[in-house]
Amino acid sequence: MARPTVYDSALRERLLEVTAELVDRDGPARLALRDVARRAGTSTTAVYSLFGGKAELVNAVLDAGFASFADSQRAAADGGLRSLGAAYREWAVAHPALYRLMFGGALAVSEGCSPTPEVADTAIAPLLAAVAEGQREGRLRPGPVPEIALAIWGQVHGLVSLELARVAPPGLDWAAGYEAALDAVGRAWASEPASQEGCGPRR
Repeated sequence: MARPTVYDSALRERLLEVTAELVDRDGPARLALRDVARRAGTSTTAVYSLFGGKAELVNAVLDAGFASFADSQRAAADGGLRSLGAAYREWAVAHPALYRLMFGGALAVSEGCSPTPEVADTAIAPLLAAVAEGQREGRLRPGPVPEIALAIWGQVHGLVSLELARVAPPGLDWAAGYEAALDAVGRAWASEPASQEGCGPRR
């Protein structure tokens, strides 16, 4: 009896990458496994073997995106809020298709797909921890941590989404604009706004 084909992790990652690109380009309704397989240089058998089907593949894309994003946030956590903010933009600019799929809502609406809650929760965990630590140290004003974290996240998310959509005044320097915004976020949430200069220590 022939032994079943074993597909490696490199092919799995390639399929996830291709799926994100195709959904971002054509929309979730037009995603076809044969197109994914062809673009990845493999067969639909490989897709079914590794993921089980279209819905499972798309959910795996979302989980992989949130896991990668969470890794980048954890790596930046020691630098405080400003470092987390910088890492947020860096990751989004490096993975625009994934970012739009994760936060655009199109997959949830049209396909009923969503990331595993435990995986998605890891994405905001470093921000929650940074807000709580800033409050303990007296650098951030008191208040419910989840609400403050959500407000900060919403501000950086809006800026990054505008950058990826290329919606801005002519000649805008995105990097400089984002740095200015991080300064403003830091001042807004500082316990003593007049004595603070941004989201956290510059490194």
